[in-house]
Amino acid sequence: MGLFVVFEGIEGSGKSTQSRELRRRLVQSGYTVTLVREPGGTPTGDRIREELLDSNHHITPVAELFLFSASRALLVDSTIRPALAGNEVVVCDRYAASTLAYQGFARGVDLETVERTNDTATGGLYPDLVVLLDIEVEVGLARKSKGHLDRIERERIEFHRRARDGFLELARREPGRWLVLDGSDPEETISRGVWQRVSEKLD
Repeated sequence: MGLFVVFEGIEGSGKSTQSRELRRRLVQSGYTVTLVREPGGTPTGDRIREELLDSNHHITPVAELFLFSASRALLVDSTIRPALAGNEVVVCDRYAASTLAYQGFARGVDLETVERTNDTATGGLYPDLVVLLDIEVEVGLARKSKGHLDRIERERIEFHRRARDGFLELARREPGRWLVLDGSDPEETISRGVWQRVSEKLD
């Protein structure tokens, strides 16, 4: 089996940037890498992503939970599991913890319900390492405000604070699996911290 690394964090924390940087470093080091993002990554998943992030749509919390989970189930079966079985490194921009943070802690859907749904969607497949890029909500949203905001990004600041608190709580529960880094640090500082932990996992 390969190595499964996930980047998590609130909006504007730098997940996409660091996901791409980790992929670059891994490829340079001779590893075969599959880089994916959630929601999306499959034709149907990409259509679900469009619906979920369309700022003109109203989606109830439970419906949101199932849509994210449907996209994840497709991505796990079609891409993540085969890549890991082929001894690749899979780098994922968001995964099951985002559903707990956003639909559970922030939206208020029962956490046990979210966890059971995550287990079903993933088939019990969870990351070897979760990198949480923690950042003040105001800083993250300020980074995103320079462009078009999607439906999630447009939520009230209290929503994003609850999501951040959720991520930090999840990290506290599994310190051996999670690496928490300051998302406001320089990009190179963050990437060095990520690479150090990933290198340990590869060794």
